[in-house]
Amino acid sequence: MAPRLLEKYRNEIVPAMKAKFGYRSSMAVPRLKKIVINMGIGQGAHDIKILEKCMDELAMITGQKPIMCRAKKAISNFKVRKGLPVGCKVTLRKAMMYEFFDRLLSVALPRIRDFKGFPHSSFDESANYSLGLSEQTIFAEVEVDKVVRTQGMDITIVTNSKSKEEVLELLKFFGFPFRRA
Repeated sequence: MAPRLLEKYRNEIVPAMKAKFGYRSSMAVPRLKKIVINMGIGQGAHDIKILEKCMDELAMITGQKPIMCRAKKAISNFKVRKGLPVGCKVTLRKAMMYEFFDRLLSVALPRIRDFKGFPHSSFDESANYSLGLSEQTIFAEVEVDKVVRTQGMDITIVTNSKSKEEVLELLKFFGFPFRRA
């Protein structure tokens, strides 16, 4: 069975985007390629237990095992040597991506206190949207009692479009909460 947001994309968003931007083919409509979730763990270089706990929590949140990211070069001010673990990341594609995006929009983001929406200006040159979350406890999969250390994460939504306006409309059709301009 296809994820709920994938069905919404196929049945509602593609016709609406075709009407708004005048696409001739439904293959020309921008779509999500992948979602990358990254946790930078500064203390992970010094205490491997913190890194392992964060990797377990990220695996629970995404449903996929994260990979460990290591330092590419030494930075003496942060007491980091080349090759030390400094974070973890997960790349979600296809059905897993839509399932995570659905849980993010419908369950996790409404649990943020005093949330006013995300800014319109977080697009990069390739029209990908990046957002940051300050703690992992907004996800229902994480048990708050067992959290050793609150940890933030960066989420990047990668699309196949080159235009920021098209991706902005695509995310609005999905129900992504943007700030009022």
